Amino acid sequence: MTWTIEIERIAGILDGSATVAPGLNVVRGSNWQGKSSFIESIKTALGVSTELTEGAESGAVHLETPTGVYDVTLTRENGTVTRHGQPYLTDEYDAIRAELFACLDERNAIRRAVRAGENLEDVLLRPLDFQNIDAQVESLQREREQLETQLAQAREAKKRLPSVQEKVTRLENEIEELQAKRETIDTADGSDGNSESARDQLSQARTEQNQVRNRIERLEQSIERTEQRLSERRDALDDLEVPAYDDIEDELAAARERLSQVERDGEVLQSVYSATEMVLSENRLDLLTDVERNLDGDTVACWTCGSETSRADLADQLDAIGSELTAMRAQKETYRDTVEELETQREEVSQARQRKADLEEEIADLEATLADRKQSLEAARDRLEQAQADAERLSDRVDETVAELSDVESEIKYREAELEDTADELSQLETRAARVDALEPELEAVREDLAELRTRKDRIKREARDAFDTAMRDILSRFGTGFETARLTADFDVVVARDGQEASLDALSEGELELIGFVAALAGRESFDVGDAVPLLLVDGLGGLDDDNLHTLIEYLQQGTEYLVFTAYPEYTAFDGREIDPTQWTVANEKQASAD
Repeated sequence: MTWTIEIERIAGILDGSATVAPGLNVVRGSNWQGKSSFIESIKTALGVSTELTEGAESGAVHLETPTGVYDVTLTRENGTVTRHGQPYLTDEYDAIRAELFACLDERNAIRRAVRAGENLEDVLLRPLDFQNIDAQVESLQREREQLETQLAQAREAKKRLPSVQEKVTRLENEIEELQAKRETIDTADGSDGNSESARDQLSQARTEQNQVRNRIERLEQSIERTEQRLSERRDALDDLEVPAYDDIEDELAAARERLSQVERDGEVLQSVYSATEMVLSENRLDLLTDVERNLDGDTVACWTCGSETSRADLADQLDAIGSELTAMRAQKETYRDTVEELETQREEVSQARQRKADLEEEIADLEATLADRKQSLEAARDRLEQAQADAERLSDRVDETVAELSDVESEIKYREAELEDTADELSQLETRAARVDALEPELEAVREDLAELRTRKDRIKREARDAFDTAMRDILSRFGTGFETARLTADFDVVVARDGQEASLDALSEGELELIGFVAALAGRESFDVGDAVPLLLVDGLGGLDDDNLHTLIEYLQQGTEYLVFTAYPEYTAFDGREIDPTQWTVANEKQASAD
């Protein structure tokens, strides 16, 4: 159950190998010994990194796991590193899940976003961008429509089975009676050869007459059904309204630009507000300007324009900036609602136009089919007139007995042809009706998949927030943090509470921010079922935690993965797991070992 990895010129490791066992695996070493480079090597084997040793033209990783053998080669071509070979993860969706939620090194996008105090929605939900949900929904909608049509046809066939089976039985009985009648006539008939010849011709003419009449009846019924379907489709096309949103794309682009501008302005204003608030709250105006201490209040020189002002004036100005920030957040929500409304309108226009095109295409096909069948009907009627004339001419040439026998034989042939057609129809109906039991669960499954896809993003967001809350409660029960709780808002902003009030992330320690970053990553790991794709968790860059907190965090992380690989400095106390010794590797110099 171990993973074995061999490394050549990846990040800061020029040559090395190691074995990763189930459970805890710690790479203990000082700086420039290849700890972080070992993490990069595993990421390269997974297919989420291309960290080639500085100055090297090529590098390679060979990975053996219980499920297979994987070889990845990196080459530098025109200044760009290119991956070749077969990594552990080949699906782009699996790779982005692993990069975000299994590779928790210092470069991890979620940890970095938390450290920067950024909104987490884009980074936590990034795997959804690689699933192309809209295209999947469209494909499932087409599949659902096809299954609904097939199921309706199968149910209609099942309904018609008894009547068609009854018709087959009736025709078989009629043929038996006609054959008995023919034998009686033959016994009593003393026809000569000439009469026999005339009788056969007459029988053939009447058989053709009956067949043509039957064809005319089928064509008339088909034309009636086609005209009804054509009328329904024309009515549907007339009733269809395509919203006139010709400038929807321009409006949407403009709305997005306004939203982006407000977001950028908000970030700038928030930076000014946060910096000013910290200077005032920490009473450190003297870092920026000269402060004159007076009994009636401090007087300062504005560090932007040089004019004289007071701390109270600065506080008032800070409150004004805060009010502007609040107004700007409301304006951002308004613009965001406008963007969502315009996107909905654009989707409505697209669907209506597609429906119109489908109806117009179907109407054209039905019109062509109707014209063809009317032409066939006209030809069949002409042929019927000819067959009737032939039958009348031949009937004059035979006597009453021959005519009677011809009638019987003609009727037998007609009934046999009708029986053959009806038996074929019965067989087709039986085949179609037999699909009802298979089509019903298949259609239900497609409907469930479609419903799940339509709500997938909201479900993932809800699950991520719930998982964040659960993990945060567990973390807080294990660590003595300076805040009481933390949560993800509906917009995926991280909010912490201290002394019963909302507090800024800037007030948290480096270790506390790292804990929140791990909680966010683990929430995404659970929401996207990352353990199904890669049973591995990589952890690096925990030098900011003290010994007790590092041991507590590692113990917590180990519970959620089959393999845990992390790095630690020699001064940390021993861990209850497998230790990987980096001194056995050949590593690059400090300049080349950029990963460490």
